[in-house]
Amino acid sequence: MTNHVTRDHAATHWLGLESSICVVTGAAGGIGRAIAATLADAGARLALLDRDESGCHEAAQVLQARGIQALAVACDISDASSVNRAREQVERKLGHADVLINNAGLLRAGGIEDIGLDEWNAMLAVNLTGYMLCAQSFGRGMLARGTGSIVHIASIAAHHPQTWSGAYSASKAGIAMLSRQVAAEWGPRGVRSNTLCPGMIRTPLSRAFYEQGDIEARRSAMTASRRIGEPNDIADVAAFLASRRAAYVNGAEIVVDGGFECMLMDLVPRPGFEAIRAA
Repeated sequence: MTNHVTRDHAATHWLGLESSICVVTGAAGGIGRAIAATLADAGARLALLDRDESGCHEAAQVLQARGIQALAVACDISDASSVNRAREQVERKLGHADVLINNAGLLRAGGIEDIGLDEWNAMLAVNLTGYMLCAQSFGRGMLARGTGSIVHIASIAAHHPQTWSGAYSASKAGIAMLSRQVAAEWGPRGVRSNTLCPGMIRTPLSRAFYEQGDIEARRSAMTASRRIGEPNDIADVAAFLASRRAAYVNGAEIVVDGGFECMLMDLVPRPGFEAIRAA
């Protein structure tokens, strides 16, 4: 379970998310669960969507034990009927969504030369089409009321090819463009859309990887902040983008990677400069 520090009342009030209805996809664990917890700290009411029904209910129960209104909804975001059923359930139990966090994702190994069309389409169905389906379904209510915020969780793989990962990078790059298109089309009608691109984040799925040898030390050295990110690092930025404090942030793409992307030149051999760096 992700460790989470409860925010004080001033921080809660500052975000202005009290009683907001926030929908988080992929909320059963990892980054999605951390986002849900951070939004709960800010006083929001939560709808947790995930294909992992038992994990989704467990995450909701943890929030409910804190006195948070949290609804668990089994949902396959790649299926339009499932998304619409989830939206109907959320509206029936909580009301219309004020915030949508598009977070659910899929990663499967595979090289471009050999990846099958079914595998390619399966990843795009979740990582890109699923984001569109959720934005479309929950966004209609936002458009009708003239207000709302959508945050799409992409990846730094949207900027750099993640090799041997099939459609992953292509799907994440597509998310960034989808978000900008939503911002351009829906911004005049009061709905904001922004993208958040995480770098290397320690999640339940990746934790074992960082326990192997010196992997964590080597990867940490590739970031300006010299550490691996935690789900809460992403959750805090997602909550800001969702909130009215980001009211004039629309169509933006924010990288949260500890400065990984600005370290490229450190990977280039530069005779005479290594000594300065070591000092």
